[in-house]
Amino acid sequence: MNILLEFFVVTFKVLWAFVLAAAKWLVRPKEKSVAGQVCLITGAGSGLGRLFALEFARRRALLVLWDINTQSNEETAGMVRHIYREISEEAAAAAHQAAGDGEEEVLPHCNLQVYTYTCDVSKRENVYLTAERVRQEVGEVSVLVNNAGVVSGHHLLECPDELIERTMMVNCHAHFWTTKAFLPKMLEMNHGHIVTVASSLGLFSTAGVEDYCASKFGAVGFHESLSHELKAADKDGIKTTLVCPYLVDTGMFRGCRIRKEIEPFLPPLKPDYCVKQAMRAILTDQPMICTPRLMYMVTFMKSILPFEAVVCMYRFLGADKCMYPFIAQRKQATNNNEAKNGI
Repeated sequence: MNILLEFFVVTFKVLWAFVLAAAKWLVRPKEKSVAGQVCLITGAGSGLGRLFALEFARRRALLVLWDINTQSNEETAGMVRHIYREISEEAAAAAHQAAGDGEEEVLPHCNLQVYTYTCDVSKRENVYLTAERVRQEVGEVSVLVNNAGVVSGHHLLECPDELIERTMMVNCHAHFWTTKAFLPKMLEMNHGHIVTVASSLGLFSTAGVEDYCASKFGAVGFHESLSHELKAADKDGIKTTLVCPYLVDTGMFRGCRIRKEIEPFLPPLKPDYCVKQAMRAILTDQPMICTPRLMYMVTFMKSILPFEAVVCMYRFLGADKCMYPFIAQRKQATNNNEAKNGI
């Protein structure tokens, strides 16, 4: 094809993509069903991972929960089983009512199950061994939610090398291992969904959390490259969703504060709200979701403004040192624990 003609075709496709994106803002796309599909969530023992598990359970997915903390993971599983029981009871009641009305009997959903595995996703061998157990005991994974995350809470020069390595391995490297474990079958079937739970700090950064920002930037880069690779291979049946929330009130960054006059307009996100927004994006095959929407604008401005202008904005918002109170609290807690243990 003549390059000039091809250029006009590409221009039309780009403009059409804008039209489709605008249409999705006006008309909410229909959510797809994940009922009966195997959904694996890392870091399912608490925080956003637990909430994702509950949301997928309400949609009748078969859940596989990974966490390094066995007890908290089992607690999440207990909550999921409670949801499954409610679904089964509702289905049984509907079947009974249908039979009483002389309608065709509706069979209750009795095959909903949740499986728990203790897994340290920072260890490659542990991930591959646990993934093999999942394939043998549960089946092939259709939805992979890479959610596990940690934060060290130290300034760079005060952070032990071991904590830096762990942050990178859990928040970034683990995405490679889990995806390599489950992507081959997705490619074979041309069906699946990979969700990367990153952070707004994977799109722009702030002071004092160099390791965390680097790990989340890495996760974002990994996700975007993987998405392009799937498109290049014409595997349109495999969807990807990148989740980049602003500060979420899970306690992970307890103490983090922006300027007090600005905070009422940009408070920490409620975990339930964050997950519900992410679920809507996942179930409508949205490639990326930033919560709140203001994060899109911040990312765009960071890309076009001079660095010194970005610094001025950070200082006005109080975002330049917003992590310092959090780091100070972490340091104080560490000192208290050491004193308590007689170190």
